[in-house]
Amino acid sequence: QGNILDSYVRTEGAWLLNPKKQIYRTNSKEECAELCETENKFTCRAFLFTSKDQQCLTLAENTKTAVIFRRTNAVLYEKRIYLLECKEGKGVDYRGTEAKTQKGVPCQKWVDNAPHKPNYTPEKYPSAGLEENYCRNPDNDGKGPWCYTTDPATRFDYCNIPECEVECMHCSGENYHGVVATTVSGLECQRWDSQQPHSHGYLPENFPEKDLKMNYCRNPDGEPRPWCFTTSPTKRWEYCDIPRCTTPPPVPAPGRQCLSGRGEDYRGTISVTESGNTCQRWSSQSPHRHARTPENYPCKSLEENYCRNPDGEKMPWCYTTNRTARWEYCTIPSCDGTQPEAPAVDVPEQAQITEECYQGNGVTYRGTASFTLTGKKCQAWSSMSPHRHNKTAEQFPNADLKQNYCRNPDADSRPWCYTTDPSVRWEYCNLKRCDDRVQVTLPKPPQTTLEPNPDCISGNGKDYRGTVAKTGRGRTCQEWSSQRPHSHDYFTPMTHPGAGLDKNYCRNPDGDVNGPWCYTTDPRKAWEYCDIPKC
Repeated sequence: QGNILDSYVRTEGAWLLNPKKQIYRTNSKEECAELCETENKFTCRAFLFTSKDQQCLTLAENTKTAVIFRRTNAVLYEKRIYLLECKEGKGVDYRGTEAKTQKGVPCQKWVDNAPHKPNYTPEKYPSAGLEENYCRNPDNDGKGPWCYTTDPATRFDYCNIPECEVECMHCSGENYHGVVATTVSGLECQRWDSQQPHSHGYLPENFPEKDLKMNYCRNPDGEPRPWCFTTSPTKRWEYCDIPRCTTPPPVPAPGRQCLSGRGEDYRGTISVTESGNTCQRWSSQSPHRHARTPENYPCKSLEENYCRNPDGEKMPWCYTTNRTARWEYCTIPSCDGTQPEAPAVDVPEQAQITEECYQGNGVTYRGTASFTLTGKKCQAWSSMSPHRHNKTAEQFPNADLKQNYCRNPDADSRPWCYTTDPSVRWEYCNLKRCDDRVQVTLPKPPQTTLEPNPDCISGNGKDYRGTVAKTGRGRTCQEWSSQRPHSHDYFTPMTHPGAGLDKNYCRNPDGDVNGPWCYTTDPRKAWEYCDIPKC
């Protein structure tokens, strides 16, 4: 029952650099999903679909194992089962990436013969997901996923994979994957992929590992228990009434005495903040009242007044005994010996400098604009919140990635930035080209009239209804109703009756941020953007 895409998480404007892939031509994303399901060259974890090119790429990796890039007009779909890090029942279907035993010993790769010669291999059990050195359960073991270990003295051991809670919840319900969809007061939950009646950033594509399916109660952000936005315009969100499991929660893996990642598994005894304030006991409500208590977070080891990270913050923290400082981060030594990264400081709002402009594609732009085309504030390049990325000053030392200023480190078509809106990863910036006309000189369409052209666009040109019918590089546009030389089922007068797809005029039926475009009559070039001036 349901659409084949229900088992995938969708991310707009994303691309994965993936050496293991197969390329197909398809008419729809549903067809692409079918190809992913039947892919026999490798295990398909995700696929990319581009509607303009009607191209489908099936992929062996997903965002957990490959680097994500920005790309306009591409949509990434990832199989939910490969994003979940919990098991149902015995975990025969577990396809997560845990690769160490319950005692912390790294797993041996399933294809290796040392230090242990395996009985279970990818060749003998091709459907068991025996990839890399990930924990699996190929023999339906009653104790759950396991692996051969890299310790010559221990042939195999079980892995510590938490249960996907369905009927009840352990801890704070981080792994709850049930179908309760009403709040404690009986209100119906709003769908996670909906912005009505409440606009929010908790979209399935922003939290692919959190299983934000339908309108089911979930805990994507470290709250004391699962919650949801409600369908009542007067009540934004509310907790859900999920019963606690009567069975004990899984035994946690040994905690660390140093900082790894965000430090959610830090179990050391540091109890002083980075500014020298003493931490308040987690069980105390003085001097600061709070909900981060041992009762609300039973699995987060909120002992004494030790620094902890129970709710997914950037690093361990604590409430302080200083009445004027409610809470602060702690300085925890890093496990790899490097200094822990300081929390990114929010960049203050600043007035837009509308006089600024950029030349060419804006690679040399060094101004201070920091707002996008739709008015969103830019995320600082040094920050990994709300969007993690690799466009840093270290990776691009010549790109001048200062503060949250608009830049073009990767030679895109114009300056851009990551946004501070969790629901929008990146956008182009609200900047104009300088009127020097010494820009990238694209060949002008032949036969252009010299009289004033009434054709111009506002914004991204989605409402443009002019008669330009050549691309920026001079190619003649193919009629939208024609399937020659390029076959296309996505953008036709039938599929988009309100998009003005008349004749072969340049249009923007999909709201492309770069403006109007068209399919071309050149068999070697499927489509191109049109060069239409701004109004």
